[in-house]
Amino acid sequence: MALLEDLKKGAEIITRIGRPDWADVVTRRRKPNTHRFKDDGETPNHPSFPLIHYKSAVALDPAYDPAAMFEVLFKGYGWTGQWRDGIYPYLHFHTKAHEVLGIARGWARVQFGGKKGRTLALKAEDAVVLPAGTGHRRIAASKDLLVVGAYPKGSDYDEPKPEEADPKHARKRIAAVPAPRCDPLYGAGGPLTTLWK
Repeated sequence: MALLEDLKKGAEIITRIGRPDWADVVTRRRKPNTHRFKDDGETPNHPSFPLIHYKSAVALDPAYDPAAMFEVLFKGYGWTGQWRDGIYPYLHFHTKAHEVLGIARGWARVQFGGKKGRTLALKAEDAVVLPAGTGHRRIAASKDLLVVGAYPKGSDYDEPKPEEADPKHARKRIAAVPAPRCDPLYGAGGPLTTLWK
């Protein structure tokens, strides 16, 4: 799926067919749902930043590719290194970057926070912002699930499984990742800029 979506994205960028401009992307102001996860000895999670779940936050216009709508939005607020794919079925986290996941199509049940974390139901138009260290894995998904992921500009990227990371080293790296300047959905005045202080 990722290769096909990469080809589709390339064609959209060249032809502009199905790709919105900044003015075409509409977000709905939503109260953020936040979740905090403790270090469980296996999955570090973030020591102070909560996961943020925005439900039905992006109005997906059928005139445009839904993945492109998330890409234009995220890029406009400085979240780059974008990809299109699903969500891995195994537990992993990022020690050097925060991540946003935009659900462009379908639905998924995703466990966040590690084995003792919480499973959230995600659907098209939702977005989830994961602070560095937040464990996540797909539990179930529709066959048509399509996710757009991105990271704050200038981020370095890794994705270890718990057994692949030295816990002490991972915790230091996670705590050192700076808060982004902008919320990936709402910009400099978005909820993330207050919640992640």
